[in-house]
Amino acid sequence: MTFNEAIKSSRVVLVEFYASWCPHCQRMMPVVAQVKELLDGKVPVFQYDIDKETAAADEAGVRSIPTFIIYDDGVEQWRHSGEIDGEVLLTKVDSFKDKY
Repeated sequence: MTFNEAIKSSRVVLVEFYASWCPHCQRMMPVVAQVKELLDGKVPVFQYDIDKETAAADEAGVRSIPTFIIYDDGVEQWRHSGEIDGEVLLTKVDSFKDKY
């Protein structure tokens, strides 16, 4: 599935851009795994390694990592770069729950 297909695969989609060498990204891995588990069946979560998915990172305008983006019907609605508390991330995604 391409990046464009992924962000349009569901009404609301959460995307994370990361790198395996990034310490902030590594700290976010268990947080994202938990958020992904809690959202299972409601909101798809796509993770892109910027070293392997450079075109997707460029298309999304990613300049720092980790970067989290919420898309609604393929249109970016929210973005956060850097570490973020899992509850805050989940609350942000849940703010779109009337759309999923």
